[in-house]
Amino acid sequence: MKSSITPRGWPITVRRAVARDARRLTRLVRGSRAYEGQYAGMVVDYRVRPDYIEAHRVFVAVTDTESEDRVIGFYSLLLASEELDLLFVADEAQGRGIGRLLVAHMESEARAAGLDRVRVVSHPPAEGFYRGVGAVRTGTAPANPPAVGWERPELEFLIRPA
Repeated sequence: MKSSITPRGWPITVRRAVARDARRLTRLVRGSRAYEGQYAGMVVDYRVRPDYIEAHRVFVAVTDTESEDRVIGFYSLLLASEELDLLFVADEAQGRGIGRLLVAHMESEARAAGLDRVRVVSHPPAEGFYRGVGAVRTGTAPANPPAVGWERPELEFLIRPA
């Protein structure tokens, strides 16, 4: 599914990610201010690999520039585990409705795949965002050292039929 919308003044297209997007997605994850300080260790060596993109439903939000599209956000939906694995919006694009657009797109993809719920294990500072776009808290995921040394909120999106 490819869709276009203009959240808060930016023409945005959501399209399926392709293997050549891997480096741009990796830079977006590693450059996120949400993972500074105590959270930095979680993403310092993180990579979104081409095989990950090919194996899962990964979608990117892009703006068109003169020479190429510019990735300003992305998400990954894992069908087998019914989970939103990754959702990132570029720091400079936050607050413009891109995260909300990606969640709506994810819900549409989940519905089309026959899912009735999608689980999220959230980065603690992102819990408010997820709750603001309709997820409900269902529990807490324990710390998983050494990569994740803190508990994380577990949330769930209920996917309503079309």
